[in-house]
Amino acid sequence: MDIAKIDKNFAVESSFTEVVKFYDAESEPFKIYGIYREGERFTRMPSDVAKTVNNGVKRLIYNTAGGRVRFVTDSANVAIKAKMNNAVIMTHMSLAGSAGFDLYEYDSELGETYVATYRPPIEVTKTNSFDGIARLGSKKMRELTIHFPTYSGVDKLYIGLDPDATVEEPKPYKNEKPVVYYGSSITQGGCVSKPGDTYQEIISRRFGLDYINLGFSGSAKGEDTIAEYISGLDMSIFVYDYDHNAPNPEHLAATHEKMFLAIREKNPKLPIIMMSRPRYVQTTDTKKRLEVITKTYENAKAHGDGNVYLISGRELMAICKNEGSVDGTHPTSLGFFSMAKAVGDVIEKILEKNPEIIRK
Repeated sequence: MDIAKIDKNFAVESSFTEVVKFYDAESEPFKIYGIYREGERFTRMPSDVAKTVNNGVKRLIYNTAGGRVRFVTDSANVAIKAKMNNAVIMTHMSLAGSAGFDLYEYDSELGETYVATYRPPIEVTKTNSFDGIARLGSKKMRELTIHFPTYSGVDKLYIGLDPDATVEEPKPYKNEKPVVYYGSSITQGGCVSKPGDTYQEIISRRFGLDYINLGFSGSAKGEDTIAEYISGLDMSIFVYDYDHNAPNPEHLAATHEKMFLAIREKNPKLPIIMMSRPRYVQTTDTKKRLEVITKTYENAKAHGDGNVYLISGRELMAICKNEGSVDGTHPTSLGFFSMAKAVGDVIEKILEKNPEIIRK
């Protein structure tokens, strides 16, 4: 049964009658954040570094989690044409979240608010391309952000606007240096309903912060090579949670503090947030892992480190408790909302303590 024939709200637009002029999202005045071009693909980190970490990271850098394009326009329509690579469909995650794009608009009173989702058809896994349009209803200047897919790769993105539309450069984020997040599939965005629902993006909208998503599904294990790479990034805050990808508490104990010290050595004043796996019900294994992370935190505090913070998995899921997961591990959008509240409240304290993070 084709449910779109019964309920038009389920229809996926693969073509449209409106006449639009397409722009390359990598051209001026559009601004891309969180990803950059390497050869024919967008990537999240250099491939020559990724291949020294592990095979999973080597492949997953091309998933565009955290990618955004921002611009200002008075167009009444905003369309996209995406050329994909490795569009991903999963049983426990919305296709709009894994392979779709979504659109947000900044409002001076409401902040950044959701407008529309560019939903790919099921066939995107075969065609590796799709298009769609968001009809905004009126011609007026808007500050817009389009989020890239969390679990698929993108080769090219084109943005379609009314032929007579004005396009201008967006305002910069409030932080000159991005927040960097490192972790597992949860950090990457599994299993949000749409890309704008990740906890990092919710936090970005709350404070107007730029960020880089270095979440690698099943492949974040705190290796020396990834620690060295991250330690060299010019960042304003570092958040890490790879608990779920550590094979056991012993592996976590062997790598967690080591990674912290490597990053702290090169970034003595950097605010660092440590998190355990987001889980409200604490099993024996989960508690052992939290003890390892807590030890890293307490050792840092004992050595006089005043810019380190700890968030437990129970705190991360405080709003939704055990109802914020799709499979016992990966958060739903509700779970990510809960995580965003916990992490965002800590970031608020960091910004108060470190006002230099925000542009003057």
